Amino acid sequence: MRILGVLAVALLCVGCGERAADTHPAGHGPAVASSAEIRLTGGGVFSAPEPRASVIAYDTTLVPPGATARVTAESGAVLATSTVTVTGMLPGRTYGVHLHVNPCGLKPEDAGPHYQHAHAHASAQNEVWLDFTTDARGEAAATATRDWAFVAGRLPRSLVIHAEPTRTAGAEAGVAGPRVACVTLIQS
Repeated sequence: MRILGVLAVALLCVGCGERAADTHPAGHGPAVASSAEIRLTGGGVFSAPEPRASVIAYDTTLVPPGATARVTAESGAVLATSTVTVTGMLPGRTYGVHLHVNPCGLKPEDAGPHYQHAHAHASAQNEVWLDFTTDARGEAAATATRDWAFVAGRLPRSLVIHAEPTRTAGAEAGVAGPRVACVTLIQS
């Protein structure tokens, strides 16, 4: 009988020492160790398209020489937060901005389609849209947080700046005009 009591206590305590590390806000699932976190970064001064360039201006009328961008895209177990900060862009202009699946290349199309989380349709919930409107100095910042995580092995590889704001409804949802600049993201 005593052996059964000890066994019952042992079964009840399986994982007892691990509960503090497993705490999380209600509805957000278990916490993830830092090794499961993903951090992507990119940025610098926009340059003309050239092999291995990581910050490219395809249209210097809309992305003037000397313009800069800084991008971070981070993800834990249940949230993905992406931020872009720009300087030196045209003042008082709205640009469409999205994460894309491929690194930047010599041609705007090299960045591939928009990064999509779960299914093949464009929406602000399934993609990362970071449209911004610059101030009088050509500066802006935008942040988007999604209630899903980036998937290792299937990460966004670039941030593309488009000539127009992102259309949000109908058959053209996600469309934002020509690609005018690109920032390659690397895992850090």
